[in-house]
Amino acid sequence: MAGKVGIVGYGAYIPRYRIKAEEIARVWGQDAEVITHNTLVREKSVPAPDQDMTTIAVEAARNALKRADIDPAEIVCVYVGSESKPYAVKPSSVIIAEAIGATPEVHSADFEFACKGGSENIFVSYGLVKAGLVKYGLGIGSDTSQGAPGDALEFTAAAGGAAFIMGADEDKIIAVVEDTYSYATDTADFWRREGQFYPRHGGRFTGEPAYFKHILGATYGILRKTGLKPADFKYVVYHMPNGGFPLKAAKKVGFTVEQMEPGLVVRTLGNCYSGSSPMGVASVLDVAKPGDLILWVSFGSGAGSDAFVLRITERIEEVRHKAPTVAEMLARKKYIDYAIYAKYRGKIRLGEQVN
Repeated sequence: MAGKVGIVGYGAYIPRYRIKAEEIARVWGQDAEVITHNTLVREKSVPAPDQDMTTIAVEAARNALKRADIDPAEIVCVYVGSESKPYAVKPSSVIIAEAIGATPEVHSADFEFACKGGSENIFVSYGLVKAGLVKYGLGIGSDTSQGAPGDALEFTAAAGGAAFIMGADEDKIIAVVEDTYSYATDTADFWRREGQFYPRHGGRFTGEPAYFKHILGATYGILRKTGLKPADFKYVVYHMPNGGFPLKAAKKVGFTVEQMEPGLVVRTLGNCYSGSSPMGVASVLDVAKPGDLILWVSFGSGAGSDAFVLRITERIEEVRHKAPTVAEMLARKKYIDYAIYAKYRGKIRLGEQVN
């Protein structure tokens, strides 16, 4: 069994296109100020027509490799979590593995647990490294999230992904995984049946008993397990379905806005589902200092949360600028109107061609 195990490389990718909440509200005759006040999301990312969760995951993984500075052939497992796979029956993980140059002798799999698909496969990668079964494991959360036209989800459902390479080489670890904790129950607050294009949600049940019960359950669980207190953490990252939920949950525990702020990227990114909390962690790693303690708690409808305690090492200073930061990718943007957005997201359905 390996000793210390942690993140040896991390990377993210955010598409360039953006649409503002006020543009979506204009089309559906809604009050943009009310929407923004309720969600705290001003704009969101939109994938280009030639982008999907697989291409986003590949770019995030390549950025993680730049920071890890390892041979991709040393990565023995490649996992990706998503709920917007381009193929119903064909793994995206093998496409990603081959695109980054991983060995064919790789264990690959696609994970799905709504927005927890990213954290759960990172947890498995960490576990395999810790067990000594693999040298390096790659875990990714990537999505091009769906929201039905005019639905509340359309104001937040975004695109993006983050990748983490786990390893036990102490000279390369940038964030040690100090401990983990998971919490899950059968709670149906958000779902998409086979063949349906858009997901459905349970309205107020998305907050309680879904998001808050599981986020807080995992938070209190890992605090009990580790004996740590809210004040021990420099940064806290929660899953971000909107801007308000994570702040409300953090306040209940006793965390401050200052602890949440660096990872709260949802306001100008939107909710990229499986990539949501991993993206927040990537944003925090872009600014964290050696010795900082980070609490990361994901959430996936259905419902469950994974919690990680990360401790930053000296190596972070050497690697963070070897790939684009989350802030740099958020600043690189081009706004589009609703018509282009609808075209890019496949909301305009063309009839069958007549020969």
